[in-house]
Amino acid sequence: MSAAPPLSIIIPVRNDREALLGLEASLAAWRGRGCEIIVVDGMSRDDSAEIARRCATCCIETRPGRARQMNAGARIAQSDWLCFLHADVRLSEGSLDAWLGEGVLPERAGWGCFRLGFETDRLTYRLIAAGINGRARLTGIVSGDQALWVKREWFARIGGFPEIPLMEDIEISKRLRRLAPPCIRSGPVWVSARRYERHRPWRLVFRMWRLRIAYALGASPARLVSHYDPDYPND
Repeated sequence: MSAAPPLSIIIPVRNDREALLGLEASLAAWRGRGCEIIVVDGMSRDDSAEIARRCATCCIETRPGRARQMNAGARIAQSDWLCFLHADVRLSEGSLDAWLGEGVLPERAGWGCFRLGFETDRLTYRLIAAGINGRARLTGIVSGDQALWVKREWFARIGGFPEIPLMEDIEISKRLRRLAPPCIRSGPVWVSARRYERHRPWRLVFRMWRLRIAYALGASPARLVSHYDPDYPND
């Protein structure tokens, strides 16, 4: 019987061709070190699934919805450790060395994330990254861009991601921090500035904070998602 992979990396995608092309080399390095790469395609209209098959251990398809897609990937993962990665986030070689070098984490650190950085050294992005990393340390709420990782047993215990169209990272963080605070590894993970540049960096940050505040005040994710992703499918 072959040994389980040290880590299963689960990547939800939907029309993410450009991001996946930028991710190929990084994923090849992780796969070369024995990690399992699972890409879950949400019925893309481009060739995302075809590109994913070149670098993934397997590629499956589900109905769209990031939380739904990540849960589907977790169900078939072979490792005791799951890492959920957005398509525009790259796991650095430092993250790989830190993970494989430390081996299995102690029980008290059953979940966490990586420190985040942007693939640009501009001051604007250094400030945004500092804010995201600081919030995670202070509140125990992990951003989806920080490559949340969790022990499979803990993931099952809290029922996985709540299948809501937005804010799934906030909700799973709340559930997991009841078990323990997150362990934030140095990493870092590198986030593409592509999405921020398209929407203007600070405008996107402020929009996300408005959505988070509205959610905290009781607005439903189903109503808020249209402000975040107008193309999100209604099902």
